[in-house]
Amino acid sequence: MNDSPSLTLESAIAQLEQASSAEDLIGATRHLAALAEPGAADSLMSVLAFNNPGAALAAVDGLIAIGPEAVPVILGNLDARNYGARAWAVRALAGLADERGLDVLVDALLHDVGPSVRRAAARGLGELVLSQQPDLAAAQLNSCVDALEVGSRDGEWVVRYAVVVGLERRMQTPEGKSDLRERITPTLELLGDPQREPTLVVRQRAELSMQRLDCVNH
Repeated sequence: MNDSPSLTLESAIAQLEQASSAEDLIGATRHLAALAEPGAADSLMSVLAFNNPGAALAAVDGLIAIGPEAVPVILGNLDARNYGARAWAVRALAGLADERGLDVLVDALLHDVGPSVRRAAARGLGELVLSQQPDLAAAQLNSCVDALEVGSRDGEWVVRYAVVVGLERRMQTPEGKSDLRERITPTLELLGDPQREPTLVVRQRAELSMQRLDCVNH
């Protein structure tokens, strides 16, 4: 593989298309991702469908590096028939934190079969940058919190841990500070209760969140 940092978009895409081994695919994907060019988004999305976690991770990093311009490409190429590709796409949307990914992240947290995907969705809902329009932002915030509250009852502790982080993050936003304290606190209290939450690390994280939110709000 050519390790030259001066690859053009066209040559990087060609390198990707000509990759003949798993290692070549990973290297070519990394080169393409490093360009962080919107024109690479379609090719990076195609990598998500391959059974190559190393290449898929590089593609996700590349899509996130592209930024908002990658979101329409991701949403337009979600493949319900390819679970692996969709799972990686959810990770990319979570990392992008773009409001246009809200519905996909909510659906992933509530319905995806993979705990790691649900965890990524929970974190993404916590980090999502809401609309500049107040009414729309309020509706989006409500959707995020609704989903996170459902996620707090997830059977996997890694998801519940991510839900705690997501709820804390939502409370730290300007929208959350004024509207969410009474709503979120009971959920965090349940996740911090030894009688209700069996996993110590989740309880500890919930207690830490409550301590931090007390500092923020008092």
